[in-house]
Amino acid sequence: MRFGQWLGLLALAASLLLLWSLRQSLMTLFAAVVLAMALCTLVGWVRQRLGCGRPLAVLLSLGLVSVVAAILATAVIPPFIDQFAELVAKLPAAAATLLSLMRGWIAGASQMLYGRSDGSLDWLREGLFSSGTTENLRGGALQLLGLAGGIGSGLVQLLFVVAVALMITVQPVAYREIAVLLIPSFYRRRFRRVLIHCGEALSAWMGGVLISSLCVGVLAAIGLSLLDVKLVAANAVLAGLLNIIPNIGPTLSTIFPMSVALLDSPLKALAVLLLYVGVQNLESYLITPSVMQHQLDLLPGLTLTAQLLFTVLFGPLGLLLALPLAVCLQVIVREVLIHDVLDGWKRPPLGRA
Repeated sequence: MRFGQWLGLLALAASLLLLWSLRQSLMTLFAAVVLAMALCTLVGWVRQRLGCGRPLAVLLSLGLVSVVAAILATAVIPPFIDQFAELVAKLPAAAATLLSLMRGWIAGASQMLYGRSDGSLDWLREGLFSSGTTENLRGGALQLLGLAGGIGSGLVQLLFVVAVALMITVQPVAYREIAVLLIPSFYRRRFRRVLIHCGEALSAWMGGVLISSLCVGVLAAIGLSLLDVKLVAANAVLAGLLNIIPNIGPTLSTIFPMSVALLDSPLKALAVLLLYVGVQNLESYLITPSVMQHQLDLLPGLTLTAQLLFTVLFGPLGLLLALPLAVCLQVIVREVLIHDVLDGWKRPPLGRA
């Protein structure tokens, strides 16, 4: 290799290393692009229905999103505030009930193993007031401080994502052309088409997420109704909304219905937990992969692999954006690698290497 080729190779390696060091910032920027695509899809729908210009359609879309968010907040938050106040008032009684059940289980297990039991919880008391309790409390306080700092950083990132998404929504073509200018001139027209295909694929993915969330909300509503849990509608809406966040969202959505069910009995709270575990397993391994395959030809195995791979590479944000990343990568691989590179290779004549 010549000196110029070695220099180009080193520049490429340095560029890849720089991009890897900035991967979290790039993921945040990609989150803004995904949110902008969602808003652009809504703006396009409004323009198609009303036949208005883009500025008016953007304003109407933002107004529609604000109204829907206000309605959902009104439907979900106030009932949970009342139920949470009732839960706090009944928390001592619920704790006493849980301790009574625990004492009964321990007594039964001790009776089976040793033939005797006093049903006491001395082991728990000794563990709580051991010599290492102070250190544990200090470590817990430090973890809480770290959590508070993480929440503050997350809010700053959220504001950045929303601001950039709004800017892209107002002028999507201008920002797309900036990305196109970063590509060599001979490939710009083709790359523009690839970006358009990525946008269409992301719009289809958002439709799949909406279908999946509706399925989760309906299943949660049916199950909670059968278990006779209060606030069925609010809990179902919350389950559908948090279903957008893979793995973490479904876990958070379980807390509220379990808290409401705990006001009636601990066994009902356990039944709610089992219900949500079943619904989320059904959603993760059947509903979402099937919907994504129908909407995007995204294979179920690829969906699960993308969640694992991008979580390892990019952390929690990678888990949140695993599916849109997989969607865009599928388009890029199909259009660029397969169509433009591999399909253009010619078989060498026989007798030549």
